[in-house]
Amino acid sequence: MDRSAADTTDVEAPSLASLLRDGLAGLNAARAARCLVAIAALLLILVTLDPFPDLRSEDAATAVGGRMALTYVAWGLLAAVAVLLVAVTDAPALRSLVRPLHVCLVAWLMINIVFSESRGVSMQRFVLAASVTALAVLLPLLPPTQRSFNVCLGTVALALLALCYLGVVLAPQYSIHTALDVTEPQLAGDWRGSFGHKNVASPVMTVLVYVGIYLSAVGSFVMGPAIAALAGIFLIFTGGKTSSVLCLAIYALAALVYVTRSLWLKRLICFVPLIAMNLLTVGSVLSPSLGAMTRLLPLDPTFTGRSAIWEFALAAAAEKPVIGHGYAAFWDDVTARQTAQGAEWATSAAHSHNSYLDLAVTIGLPGLALVILVFVLAPLHNFQTAQAHNRSGALARLFLTVWLFGLYYGATETFLLERQNPIWFMFALAVAGLHFLARFQCVDQTEPQH
Repeated sequence: MDRSAADTTDVEAPSLASLLRDGLAGLNAARAARCLVAIAALLLILVTLDPFPDLRSEDAATAVGGRMALTYVAWGLLAAVAVLLVAVTDAPALRSLVRPLHVCLVAWLMINIVFSESRGVSMQRFVLAASVTALAVLLPLLPPTQRSFNVCLGTVALALLALCYLGVVLAPQYSIHTALDVTEPQLAGDWRGSFGHKNVASPVMTVLVYVGIYLSAVGSFVMGPAIAALAGIFLIFTGGKTSSVLCLAIYALAALVYVTRSLWLKRLICFVPLIAMNLLTVGSVLSPSLGAMTRLLPLDPTFTGRSAIWEFALAAAAEKPVIGHGYAAFWDDVTARQTAQGAEWATSAAHSHNSYLDLAVTIGLPGLALVILVFVLAPLHNFQTAQAHNRSGALARLFLTVWLFGLYYGATETFLLERQNPIWFMFALAVAGLHFLARFQCVDQTEPQH
């Protein structure tokens, strides 16, 4: 017998079954990797690398700053892995992000950084913001199906809630504000969970309430109600008045938008109250007549004297209305700046307590206009398109609700484009989700691609 012939007959050809088995194993591994990256990103933004900071220690801020290098590495690596994973199967979705408005916004931020008063600070913080935002935008694409997206979201929500409640029970000094806190001892008794402040915990809990309602709507009759109930209870104990009021109000507003068919009516429902809210807050320090109107209201729209901060921020915005003072670079050291007599305390503020005003200060009016076009106006049009094509009604409604909450929350707090802010992450995720749903059909439980 010829040796070569004998050799070829001795080698067993791989069977079709083994090839299919190996292919499915590789596919399952890829799917698992995508879900793990999504879960890691959510845990990193919500739990952070420094949970339960000790606010009684004056070294707390220094300790966090010492871990910034690790934070940059973690976010950078996760963002790079996410881009690689998504590029393999979702190239059309990635290409859909390259739109003129998006390019203009990034280009303006680059120009703003070049002319920043603290160029190094702006560039450094922009790198982190870019990594965080990239992960938020890509997260809707990472889980291979809507069911796996739901599992990732629910798992992280339950893990965070368990961590926060365990902190309250087992280590209240690290999870509840105390009278011994170095700053703001007047918040004693307000729950903050694993977060550094109740004003971070309360909006996150609001978003988790929406997540729980969404999961209930898509069939998670145990996980969904549990998340909504636990988050709602925690929200109450944070003492976060703005988030507590907005929680139900925004859900009702989103429900009204959902059943409204006309895009123009949707715009009126979404934006007229938002404009009024900004006029009654920041606008009240610009116009004496608006200020007189706000004083007649049964509540304080200045949220305990923030008018001095708004006046200070408006003066700063007027100094450089076009280019701004530089991305994320204005509020680090403003103690030497001039203020109105009796309002000197405003220079100790960490931000302007209004996302739109803060952007005018930092990236100028052109930057603010671009942010409004990309993150305020476009998402509603995307929702209208997704709704017209009957694409994942419950998921689109979740994204709509989170987006709306962010718009109104931004009238009282600063979070837009703010690098590690969990509300910015969830807001950007919702905006990206609406963008993708307007252009692509959401994947069912059997399809391998988006």
